[in-house]
Amino acid sequence: MDWEKIISINLTGALNMHHAVLPDMVERGRGRVVNVSSDAARVGSSGEAVYAACKAGLIGFSKTIAREHARSGITINVVCPGVVNTRLYADYKKGARNPEKLDEAFRRAIPMGRLGEPEDLPGAICFLASDDAAFITGQVLSVSGGLTMAG
Repeated sequence: MDWEKIISINLTGALNMHHAVLPDMVERGRGRVVNVSSDAARVGSSGEAVYAACKAGLIGFSKTIAREHARSGITINVVCPGVVNTRLYADYKKGARNPEKLDEAFRRAIPMGRLGEPEDLPGAICFLASDDAAFITGQVLSVSGGLTMAG
């Protein structure tokens, strides 16, 4: 995959989405945005420099616009999945010398003892999009089974 495609999917697409939805949220005086980044942005990930850079850019962008739009009643937060058993992870594994060993290494490294599943993410996203999170903005929440812990 070339750099432009990675950047277009993982950063430019998100910037375009904000450009499309924020003006209406400002006009209404309320809104919730939950961006999905990656723990690769927070801690790095071998072989994924451009992807991690895009996701880190999304975190920085999210924090900045959270500050800029907080007084407009808009919250902007970020969910960062860790290793999740998705097609992207399956493609990543194909490049590994020993995919089964990679799975086992992640299972050992993740305190909860398993890879994440797509079903592990909606609860965090829905919470941040809900009125229960009305006083939370500019935050980054890892959903990683404890693989990445920040204070």
